[in-house]
Formats: sequence, C-alpha cells, structure tokens
Amino acid sequence: MTLRVETRGAIAQLTFDRANKLNALSRDLLREIPRICTELNRDDQLKVVAVRGEGRAFSAGFDLHDFANPEPGLTATAAADLGRLAADALAQLNAVTVAAIQGHCAGGGVVLAAACDLRIASTDARFSIPEIDLGIPLAWGGIPLLVRELGPARTRELVMTGSEFSGAEALEWGFLNRLVEPTELNSTVAELAELIASKPLMALRATKSQVRIAADALVSTRHADADAVLLAAAEDDDEARAIGRSYLARRR
Repeated sequence: MTLRVETRGAIAQLTFDRANKLNALSRDLLREIPRICTELNRDDQLKVVAVRGEGRAFSAGFDLHDFANPEPGLTATAAADLGRLAADALAQLNAVTVAAIQGHCAGGGVVLAAACDLRIASTDARFSIPEIDLGIPLAWGGIPLLVRELGPARTRELVMTGSEFSGAEALEWGFLNRLVEPTELNSTVAELAELIASKPLMALRATKSQVRIAADALVSTRHADADAVLLAAAEDDDEARAIGRSYLARRR
C-alpha cells in the first residue's frame, strides 16, 4: 500500500504511506491519487481532506529509482504526465484540502502541496525543487501553481537554483498559512479541519470554486499537460542527461 485513506464523518485523511522511502512519489503512488480522489468526490458530505506523509517527511519528491528505471510499455510522455494527473486530482477535490507538511518536501512533493487549498508546516520542514539538477524542467503543472502562491520572480529563483528554503521563509513568502512546532502539527491540522467542517457544505464548496476560478484567471494550469512533452524532450538532450546522471551518482 502506498496511499492510505481514513474517513471520519465530514473529514478524511489521505496519507502518503512510504515512510521508509521518505514518501517518495513512485509511479504506483501517483496512479493511486486520482483513483482515491475520485472515490472521495463520491462522498457528498465530505468537507475536508487532510493530506500528509507518514513518518518524518511529507514527500521527498519523485522516486529516483523510478526515474532511473523506465517502466516497460509506458511512454516517456505518459510517465511524465502521471504527476500532473495526481496534482490535478488533488486540486479538483470537492472538499477543502489541507496539507500537513513535516521534514522533507521536495520537487513533486512541493507541487502536490501547492495543489492543496491550505498548507500548514512544522518548523522542521525543509523545501526544495531539485529538478533542474536532474537535468529536467519542473513539470506536473508546478510552475503555474507556484507562480500563483509565490509570484514569478520567487518561482524563477527557487526552480532555477534548486536552493533549499525553510518553513519560516515559506511562511514569509505566502506559501504557508501557518508554521508550528513539530509536536503541534497534527493537532493544529485537526483543529483547523474541525473548524472548517463546522461550516455549511454549500458555502465551502462555493468558496473553493470561486477562489479556483479567480486563481485560474490570474495564472491558469490548463496547459500543464504540455509539461510532459518538455520532460520527455529532456531525455533527448545530451547536457541534461549528463547532469541528471551526475546527480543520481552523487545521491547513490
């Protein structure tokens, strides 16, 4: 099992369940997210979904083992699009989504967190977007999502440099709603979920829809499916491949 779901009344918890891999986003896990989100959208009384990672990380990003080992029969473009479909599924949930972020939140993990409506992190959270060091562009609709939350200048810097940033910086830049001590993360998310769940369902869904329409008018993600083409193209670039191999060698 790579993804765990628990529902109690109007609140559900969706957990990335690969703690021994720092919740790295394998192809199997990415495929599970749209399926689970479709099931959650069938619950007409669901108001809040808390999204979290098991163990000491939210997610270390795309699984480097999967990155280095293509799946037989899966085209590069189709493989590259799995993350975009997962992020879009989270964004399209009817319920309000709250990301609970601790430890590592890297690459695709940052994109999935950005796809959530609200984000709370603990002070031990460390964010990074290392895709450029793998020789690939940030995909999965991550650029428009980050431009919405961080602005274009900050997005350029973080994506082009791959520099790590702290929870305090993420809060200052507007990416986080709250920053709390590690021991308070679960209780803070639970309290916020209970508060939101006490509000009328129709008004919550209307508000979420209105904000999404406004955000799309500012920076749309409707062309994010083209990201997969850019990722696949990076595989044919000699410099990109060399940089990616060097990064993987250092990580090993």
